Amino acid sequence: MAEALPWQVAELPADAVEIGHIQEPWGLHGWSHVHAISRGGDTLLHARRWFLQPPASRAGARARPFDAFEGTVAVTVAEARWHGDGVVVRFDGLSDRDAAQALRGARIFISRADFPPTTGADEYYWVDLIGLQVVNREGVMLGVVEDLLPTGPHAVLCLRDGSGDAAVERMIPFVAAYVDTVDLAARRITVDWQPDY
Repeated sequence: MAEALPWQVAELPADAVEIGHIQEPWGLHGWSHVHAISRGGDTLLHARRWFLQPPASRAGARARPFDAFEGTVAVTVAEARWHGDGVVVRFDGLSDRDAAQALRGARIFISRADFPPTTGADEYYWVDLIGLQVVNREGVMLGVVEDLLPTGPHAVLCLRDGSGDAAVERMIPFVAAYVDTVDLAARRITVDWQPDY
């Protein structure tokens, strides 16, 4: 019989970012494989407090089978490390494979405040770029960043300018050849790009 799960019911922080989901158990002592979304592995290793939610089905309801918990729970990471090309984790108070199996599919959220600091002047978390205005060198507004698309060698900024039927979508490679500056404080990205590209 699986041990009692050490959950603490919690509110999802206002700055929570979905960073991955729990996959299958790893070993016999409560460890689980974790799938990180978009290079989120370093964040998973750095943050000690994770917020878990049941997986959502395509219709928005809980996926079955999943009876580990309802709503949002906070868990404390006892250990997390790289294993191959993925991350494995064990939570405080959980040391049983069956309990780890009960977590399969849980969505992982981490407070943005718990992300590790970036190490370079030109490094940014994608979540920090969403919502920034993008202007060209002439000051022409090109749109607002709605998403970033990984394409292998680099990311692409996905912009929307306007709304409704008049909305224009743009895609700009997020590389130094086109991006002049990223000013997080001013919430603006300046690019070498023309509106008719």
